[in-house]
Amino acid sequence: MAKNRLFINAVQEAKRLMSQAVAIGDVCLDATCGNGHDTLFLANLVGAQGKVFAFDVQQMALDSTQKRLQLANVAERVSLINDGHQQMAEYVHEKIAGAMFNLGYLPGGNKGLVTKPNTTVAALDILTELMLPYGLITLVLYTGHPGGEEEAKKVTAWADALPQDGWDVISFSFPNRENNSPILLAIQKRGEQC
Repeated sequence: MAKNRLFINAVQEAKRLMSQAVAIGDVCLDATCGNGHDTLFLANLVGAQGKVFAFDVQQMALDSTQKRLQLANVAERVSLINDGHQQMAEYVHEKIAGAMFNLGYLPGGNKGLVTKPNTTVAALDILTELMLPYGLITLVLYTGHPGGEEEAKKVTAWADALPQDGWDVISFSFPNRENNSPILLAIQKRGEQC
C-alpha cells in the first residue's frame, strides 16, 4: 500500500520517467533550460561521462542555469546554447537518450516571451531522427497563459500522429485540479524489435 502521494505534478512525473530511460554516459537534451532545474537533473543522470545540450533563447535563462550547474559542479558536462530548440540540428550530432521540454514562459522572466507551437513541433520533428531506440521525450504543457492552449493542442496532435509501430505516447494530466494544471506528454521511441 502506498504511504506517500504517487502523483505530485507533471514535472515530477516527467523526471520519474526520464530517470528510468537515461543512464550514465548518455547524451540528453533540455530543449527549454529556463532556470536550469531540468538541465541539472539531466546532468546528474548522465554523470561525468555523459553530455547535456541545453537550449534557451533568453540569456537570463542561460545565466541562471550556468550558476545552478556551477554550484553543483556539473557545468563541464553541459553545453548551454543561446538559440531556439528548433535549431538543435546545428549543434547536436549525437544520438539522444532523453529530451525534456518544459513549455511556456521563463518563471520570473518576461511572461510575454513564450514557446511557440511551430518551433516546438519543428524541434520535435528533428528529435525523431536524433533519438536512440528506447529514447524518451517528455513535454510539460501549460495551458494557462496566452498561446498555451494552442501550443498544447498542436503538440498533442503531432504526438497523436506518430506511427504506433515506432513510438509509444502517453498523456498524463490532473483533471480534478484547478488553474489549468500542466499536462505531461511522454514519447518513447520503440526499439528495433518490438
